[in-house]
Amino acid sequence: MAHEDAKGDPEWDPAWDPEWDARASRGASRTRAFAGATARGTRRAAGASVRGARRTAGASARGARRAGRATGRAAGFTFRQARRASHAEGAGDSGLSRLIELHAFNAAGDAAVAISLAGTLFFQVPTGEARDQIALFLALTMLPFAIVAPLVGPLLDRFGHGRRWAIGATMALRAFLCWVLAGAVLTDSLVLFPAALGVLVASKAYGVTRAAAVPRLLPRRLNLVKANSRISLAGVVGGALSAPVAVLASTAGPQWSLRYAFLLFVVGTILAILLPGRVDSSQGEEAVSLSTMGGAGGSKRRAYVPATVVFGLRSNAGLRLLSGFLTMFMAFLLREVPFPGWEERPELLLGLVIGAAGLGSTVGIALGSLLRSVNPQVTVLAMLLLDAAVAVVVAIFYTLPTAVLLGLTAGLAQSLGKLSLDALIQRDVPERTRTSAFARSETLLQLSWVVGGFIGIAMPLVPRLGLGVAAAILVAWSTVVLLTRRRPSRG
Repeated sequence: MAHEDAKGDPEWDPAWDPEWDARASRGASRTRAFAGATARGTRRAAGASVRGARRTAGASARGARRAGRATGRAAGFTFRQARRASHAEGAGDSGLSRLIELHAFNAAGDAAVAISLAGTLFFQVPTGEARDQIALFLALTMLPFAIVAPLVGPLLDRFGHGRRWAIGATMALRAFLCWVLAGAVLTDSLVLFPAALGVLVASKAYGVTRAAAVPRLLPRRLNLVKANSRISLAGVVGGALSAPVAVLASTAGPQWSLRYAFLLFVVGTILAILLPGRVDSSQGEEAVSLSTMGGAGGSKRRAYVPATVVFGLRSNAGLRLLSGFLTMFMAFLLREVPFPGWEERPELLLGLVIGAAGLGSTVGIALGSLLRSVNPQVTVLAMLLLDAAVAVVVAIFYTLPTAVLLGLTAGLAQSLGKLSLDALIQRDVPERTRTSAFARSETLLQLSWVVGGFIGIAMPLVPRLGLGVAAAILVAWSTVVLLTRRRPSRG
């Protein structure tokens, strides 16, 4: 109590009060102890949080590294398997593997260009103007090529020692034109049409130059049929892998898929220049003219092509004609007259039919090994008759399933028909004229595709009428091929 009374004294000083001083010291000690405990707890909690964060970060980093290593291993495995397939059976030693890789890039670039131009010309043009503009584009594209295509083979024969540069030129030209097209699609410039023309002509010229290079790179353990089957399969894989990337790029604008194609063609140009030097060699070879096929009108300098090869060429001409017709006619038809329920998404409808054709082509390539045990003449004739029969069925019963069936059949028939023709050339054409015959036949087939395309754009957009005309032409052509099958090969 004395202490309580003293606190009320104005002269009281706690520094001179021993009891107050002891209590204050004990309170301060407790406060310091509590503060220390709080600080230690805070430090422990902070340390635990840091350690937990470190463990979490470490686990995330380890997971990312593992995922990266797994992705890298998967990509490495895929690359090694693809490289092993392209180098198998002596293809790596002969240089054929480089041509296989080159063709994969070519198909990837063509797929990117097709996706970009399809989205620009076919589905972004107002309905009232679409047909006129697309017809103008196809006319500007096809008409000059009909004149250029027959000149490609003789031009390559004249400059036979520069085929690597000729192949590279077709790639470099497309790379340049894709960059030009990327700017043209943004401004709707008239440059779009001649640039697209140049891309198509260069693509067809590549087909001819590449065809002439294949026999020169054949390894001893591989025949022409298997080599072309492997090259075609590389093209299918390249196009299939490139298409999703091109579609993704085109979501930002059609110019980006064209710039992506530009990069692919630049790589293709480099690969073409790196082809083996034997691609340029024409030692021991003789030229052959289309006018002397079958022995008609031959000359001393120009060798004839056996009747079996002529038969295969005529059959393949019918297959290519239908392919060109369907490409152009269905592109118009499915945009302007889509099936019920597909009016809002005609591009998906067209993609379905094109996808069926791609699937059929892939199946045909996979079945190419059957040509060892089946007569290629029988195979190519069966494919022509199958195409004609399915075209007749679709003309009568035009529905979405039958249209998909037609695409599937056309892809399968064209693939197996081309492999059969390769087998006939490999079997019946002498080695000294095989390269020239192969290049000239490729030119003839490209021209057949052009003729079919012209017929397709000339037809009115009436499904049964257009497909009925195509079926009638194919049936008539099949009859001609059958009637002329047994003609003598020499005049």
